[in-house]
Amino acid sequence: MADSSSSQPSLQQTLGPWQIMFYGLGSMLGAGIYALIGKAAAGLGNAMWLAFIMAMVGALLTGLTYACVGGRYAKAGGAAYVTQRGLGKPLLSYIIGIAVMMSGLTSMATGAQAIIGQIKELMGWQLADMTVKLCAIGVVGLVGCVIYRGLKESMWLNILCTVIEASGLIFIIIIGVRYWGGVNYLESPGDTAAGGAGSGITMALIMQGAVLTFYSFIGFEDILNVSEEVKNPGRNVPLGLIGAMVLATMIYLAVAITAVSVVPWQQLAKSDAPLMEVARRAAPWFTGIKPVYAFITIFAIGNTALLNYLMGSRLLYGMSRQGLLPAVLGKLHPTRHSPHVAVFVLFGIVSVLILSGGVKQLAESTVLLLLIVFTVVNISLIILKRRPDEPKGGFEPPAFVPVLGALVCASLIVVRVQSGITSTDAAQRTAPLIAGAVILISVVLYFILKPKNPVAQED
Repeated sequence: MADSSSSQPSLQQTLGPWQIMFYGLGSMLGAGIYALIGKAAAGLGNAMWLAFIMAMVGALLTGLTYACVGGRYAKAGGAAYVTQRGLGKPLLSYIIGIAVMMSGLTSMATGAQAIIGQIKELMGWQLADMTVKLCAIGVVGLVGCVIYRGLKESMWLNILCTVIEASGLIFIIIIGVRYWGGVNYLESPGDTAAGGAGSGITMALIMQGAVLTFYSFIGFEDILNVSEEVKNPGRNVPLGLIGAMVLATMIYLAVAITAVSVVPWQQLAKSDAPLMEVARRAAPWFTGIKPVYAFITIFAIGNTALLNYLMGSRLLYGMSRQGLLPAVLGKLHPTRHSPHVAVFVLFGIVSVLILSGGVKQLAESTVLLLLIVFTVVNISLIILKRRPDEPKGGFEPPAFVPVLGALVCASLIVVRVQSGITSTDAAQRTAPLIAGAVILISVVLYFILKPKNPVAQED
C-alpha cells in the first residue's frame, strides 16, 4: 500500500465535465468505425442501424453504472477497485484489472503499428516489418512522454485529436444527409421475396450485429480510471460520461443511415474503405479525399493510443494502492504528479507486444474481455446499492439499471462465444480462447505475486 500521508505527492483534481466528455468521446470515436460500417452492412444490410441501437442500449446501461460508480468512488483503480469493494474477492479484482489493462495495451500496440502503416502508405515508403515495429515503438514512446509530462498536456492533445477525428464523421453526415429516405432501412441480406424487406431480420441476427457494433462504443469505461483526477466527481463524471455516450450514439446512427442511403449495402460490405466510398459518391467534387482521411485516421488511432496509455498508467497506479500490484507502481512524480513508474513499465510491456507480432490475435479478444468486466462491475454495483452504509453519489440510477446491464452484457458474451464455436472464421474461433488464456495467465500471476491484504477503502 502506497503511503497516503500528506508529505507524498498525489493525483491532482484538474478535470471538468467538458474534459471528461472529450475524453470519453475521443475513446469511442476511434478509427474502428470507418471499417465497422462495412462489416455491419454485411450482416444486416440497410438494417444495421438496429445493431447500433441494440449495442447502444447495452453500452448505455453499463455506462450509467460506470457514471454512478465514478461519482461514488473516484479511484484510479477503476473496475478493479469497485470489484474488490463490492465482491471482496482479491483474485477476481486482480483478473478484472488485468483484463482492462490488456484491452488497453493491445489497442496501443495495434494502433501504433497502424499509424506507421498509414504513414507508410500515404508517403509511398517501402519499410521492412522490423522497421515498422521499431517506428511503432517510437510512437508509443512519444505518447508516453506526453503522459509523463502531465494530465493537462494529455487532455489538450486529446481535445485536438477528438475534434479532428469527429470532423471526418460529421463531414460524411453533412454531405450525405440529402440522400436520407432513399432506401428501405429494413432491407437485409436474409430477406425473402415472399416476406419482403425485413423478413430476414431476427433477434439473434441483431444481437450478433450488436456484438460487432458494441466495439464502437468501447472507451467510455476508461473514464473510471481518471475519476480520481476529476473536480467534483459526483457531478462531473456522470455529466461527462453520459454526454459522451449520447453524442457518440447520435453520430454513429447518423453515419450508419447516411452510409446505406448513399451506397448500396452490398457494395459497402465488399469495400475495404466503406466511408471513403460514401464520401466519393456524395462529394465527387472533393478530390484528394484519400490523404485527408488517412490524416484523420492517424489522429483517431493516435488519440486511442493516448487515452489507453493514460488509462493504463492510472490503472496500474490504482491497483498498486489497493495492494494488488507492487507498491513501486504507486509512485508519483514529485512535481508533475504523474505515475511515472507505471508509464515506463507500460512502455516496456507494449514494446514487447509489438515485437512479438501476436497483437492482432490479442486484439480480437478485447470486446469479450471487456464484456466480462462490464458484467462484473454491474454486479458489484447491485451489491453496493444494497448496502445501507455505502456512500451515495451525485448520480444514482435505479437498481434495475445495473441488473439489466449485467444481463445484456452476459447475453452478448454468450452470443459471442456461440458465434466463435460455430463460425468458420479463425479469428472468431480464436478470440474466446485467447480471452480464456488471458484470464488463466492472470490467475497464475496472482498466485506468483501473492498480493497481501488487498484493500477497497482508503483514507
